[in-house]
Amino acid sequence: MKLAALAETSRRLTETPGRRDKIALLAAILGETPPDEIAIAAAYLAGTVRQEKLGLGWATYRNAIPDGAADSPSVELSEVHAVLDAIASTSGKGSAERRQRLLRELLLRLTAEEQRFLGGLIAGELRQGALEGLLVEAVARAADRPAADVRRALMMAGDLPEVAHAALTGGAAGLGAFAVQLFRPVLPMLAGSADDVGEAIAELGQAAVEWKLDGARVQIHRSGDEVRVYSRRLNEVTAAVPELVEAARGLGPRAIIVEGEAIALRPDGSPLPFQTTMRRFGRRLDVEEVRGELPLTLFLFDLLYLDGTSLLDEPLARRSALLAASVPGSLVVPRLVTDSAEAAGDFHRAAVDRGHEGVMVKALDAPYEAGRRGRRWLKVKTVRTLDLVVLAAEWGHGRRRGWLSNLHLGARDPESGGFVMLGKTFKGMTDEMLRWQTERLAELEVSRDDYTVYVRPELVVEVAFNDLQTSPHYPGGLALRFARVKGYRPDKTAADADTIETLREIYRRQGGD
Repeated sequence: MKLAALAETSRRLTETPGRRDKIALLAAILGETPPDEIAIAAAYLAGTVRQEKLGLGWATYRNAIPDGAADSPSVELSEVHAVLDAIASTSGKGSAERRQRLLRELLLRLTAEEQRFLGGLIAGELRQGALEGLLVEAVARAADRPAADVRRALMMAGDLPEVAHAALTGGAAGLGAFAVQLFRPVLPMLAGSADDVGEAIAELGQAAVEWKLDGARVQIHRSGDEVRVYSRRLNEVTAAVPELVEAARGLGPRAIIVEGEAIALRPDGSPLPFQTTMRRFGRRLDVEEVRGELPLTLFLFDLLYLDGTSLLDEPLARRSALLAASVPGSLVVPRLVTDSAEAAGDFHRAAVDRGHEGVMVKALDAPYEAGRRGRRWLKVKTVRTLDLVVLAAEWGHGRRRGWLSNLHLGARDPESGGFVMLGKTFKGMTDEMLRWQTERLAELEVSRDDYTVYVRPELVVEVAFNDLQTSPHYPGGLALRFARVKGYRPDKTAADADTIETLREIYRRQGGD
């Protein structure tokens, strides 16, 4: 399939307001895509490339743009993918120049519309409304399968382009292959929010109340002596966390998938900051030395698979009972089952007194809804926070001169596929954070003016705030009050950021219209 076909579909999507019409457009193009290019097409229609990291900064892309364009389409999707593979694998001295040359050679072969489409993909600026939810429906229609089957396969695979290929080439059998399997991590179940434990208990009734730990979420797979540990983003991190591997080998069952939090604690048992814990997950060298300085403690809270049986469809009460019977009690997160708001409140205060964020309140009858955020799990924090995306940053003044300081913060907008700006903040940043974000944001730059560097919306930052207020200055009509940075969340992607609907609900609950 020519890249031009996707570029034209992308243009038509931006001009099409209706959800059903968008799904029909996507289903039509997917149905026409050759089998070996389905995964590529699905990724491009979602506004992403298949390569994890291209190493193309804004300057490299800008300098690669040719003066002219091809008169007619000639480049196949597989050819584009191959060039991007070559760019992603280029490293070492002179790599920036080689990437620029490879990209320029590709762009010279593209029409003007194809150039714009590919540029939007590379810069992360493709805003066509082809979000994951629409693509799921489109894949289902193109494959003539129920959308629920596609969603379930996505829960298991965590990769929609891969699921699209399986659905369109293998039908029901292809989708059925995505069952819970050892050493194939599943997407994490996500939580909604409640303002206090009383509200959460009132909504869920009798529930499990657990410590909410500000650590790194991990999914651990074990088969005999083989153990692999995966991060929240489903990346394998086994080599960086040998103490978790040792703990997993000490579990009773021979085949098991468990989920929990790994966290660095002080000698008194209180938690170290999230950023300190995350230092362990980027290590490739001197792991044992760093382990001695910064050991991790494992707290397990869920059981997804046990000796050949998937437990995702079992209620939390049964999964919790099996977890307690299968692993040492010292590894299970502290938990209280209650329908009493008073008892839950006491448990919450005790968790906070130990330095933890708050509690999770979970419905006892809830299955494990991989990859979905709902109201069956509710997080209750002592400080209200949001996970937002950095859209731009302004150069600092005075002591911060030369550093990118004032962050432009945005919430995800599922309707448009973009992000809604909510305000700016320069508060809560250490010198180390300022240095890091200046370097990282420069890598994500797409344009700049005299004061501001605009970036691809990829970095997620956790922001604490007091409340929300109406604002005529921002398109969402809301702004954060007294926002301050708690820290970056490298374990999350922009797709995990809070939505503008979440903020509207918070504003409604605080008494707004």
